[in-house]
Amino acid sequence: MERLHHLEERVEPTLEAMGFAVVRIAITGSVGRKTLQVMAERKDGAAITVEDCEQISRTLSAIFDVEDPVPGRYDLEVSSTGIDRPLTRLKDFATYAGFEAKIDTKMPVAGRKRFRGRLKGLTGEDIVIATEDGDATIAFGNVNAAKLILTDELIAATTNAPGRQTEQQLEN
Repeated sequence: MERLHHLEERVEPTLEAMGFAVVRIAITGSVGRKTLQVMAERKDGAAITVEDCEQISRTLSAIFDVEDPVPGRYDLEVSSTGIDRPLTRLKDFATYAGFEAKIDTKMPVAGRKRFRGRLKGLTGEDIVIATEDGDATIAFGNVNAAKLILTDELIAATTNAPGRQTEQQLEN
């Protein structure tokens, strides 16, 4: 997967005006079957809907038809982050402090490149994660990939996020 930071910066103002935030834009697949994946979330914290994805897709299709951001043919895929979301922005590591995550680094930190544990937040632009072996501090620029780990705690927190209604709330 090749992340397209320049494209994220280009479409971010448009999506923000629509009430969304860009989480990641990446190219996946092979030369013959490329997919331009746009991952977004609602700025109000509510769950992104199929209709939201359709709205984003129509808007970005119009922009991409003019600007042609990827050489050759590709499929545009707009999706939500999912519960076990990727952590792509510095603020994600602060927002999800207290939850379990997996982080892979570009360069080794204390002799290793893979970390799994509870996010403790940020110290400046460094991520602190509590692992079985103790706390590790990872420079944000050294993060290759990071994502939340699906746990009951994460599901419960996500289900009761602002803007979401539980079944009990809907019945009342």
